[in-house]
Amino acid sequence: MTLSLIAAGVSFVLTLLIGKFLIPELHKLKAGQEIREDGPTWHKAKAGTPTMGGIMFILGAGVTIFVLGWRFMLEGQFSHLYVYLFALIFGLIGFVDDYRKVRQHQNEGLTARQKFILQLAAAVVFLVLMRYEGLLTNDLYIPFLNISFTINWIVYLIFAAFVIVGCVNAVNLTDGIDGLASSVTFVVMAFFTVAGVLWSAYGIQALFPAAMAGGLAAFFVYNHHPAKVFMGDTGSLFLGGAVAALAFVFDMPLVLIPVGIIYILETLSDIIQVGYFKLTHGKRFFKMAPLHHHLELSGWSEAKLVCVFSLVTLIGCVLAYLGVQGRY
Repeated sequence: MTLSLIAAGVSFVLTLLIGKFLIPELHKLKAGQEIREDGPTWHKAKAGTPTMGGIMFILGAGVTIFVLGWRFMLEGQFSHLYVYLFALIFGLIGFVDDYRKVRQHQNEGLTARQKFILQLAAAVVFLVLMRYEGLLTNDLYIPFLNISFTINWIVYLIFAAFVIVGCVNAVNLTDGIDGLASSVTFVVMAFFTVAGVLWSAYGIQALFPAAMAGGLAAFFVYNHHPAKVFMGDTGSLFLGGAVAALAFVFDMPLVLIPVGIIYILETLSDIIQVGYFKLTHGKRFFKMAPLHHHLELSGWSEAKLVCVFSLVTLIGCVLAYLGVQGRY
């Protein structure tokens, strides 16, 4: 627990300091966010707010786990570093996407197909590496029932790869208003930190989510409404990769259902909206998708959305812990 608290504190301070230097540089580079034309009209006031701010917690957490995890790496334990590097690959995909948006001054970067292929390839490589290192089984653990099913490795690989890609894009979709993705994911990272600390078999795994929790808390200082900086796809894809990787490193991917309930609801709202629109030839099920925009148009403030969605995530994380505590 002590190491996790130190990691969270160090990452918090580092991320705050990096933000002090990064935000002015992003302003100089004119790395401003382009706002969706079909988004809430009041969001247009946010145009020009620097994006790619996710760099600050990516660097803050990265330096923290490298320094504090050095003695573990000398002992041959690299799992925390694998998770970080995997998330970093997704962050790099997001960075390319953000950079193209900034250069072209529009809200479109990489095509959906390009992002899907890159993300799927990264997921497969990570899963194969985890399998090779003995950190991943092909047993599917069922929370609450406390039972596992052994699945053919190839079938499990396909299942796992699509779960990862789905999770990454669900987190990306949640990043739509000031402070939302960072606050919700902070709670998720706190869950994995506690799980790692309490389950001795995963002690080293607590280092990365603890550092991320500290980094996200610092990022929220700059990202709460009205945001001084957005994390961009650089940050949101990194977070998605981190959440998904932790679920698989802890060898319980189905825990993503309660832990990531907000990510799931956001994604389902988008799917329902698109499907309903096509079936009814132009009618909308929600006022706007994803869910946070629907609630905004229903009168919810951004601060209320952040508080409620974080609370729902906290409840989901408590349920998740109750559902899996019998395993260890």
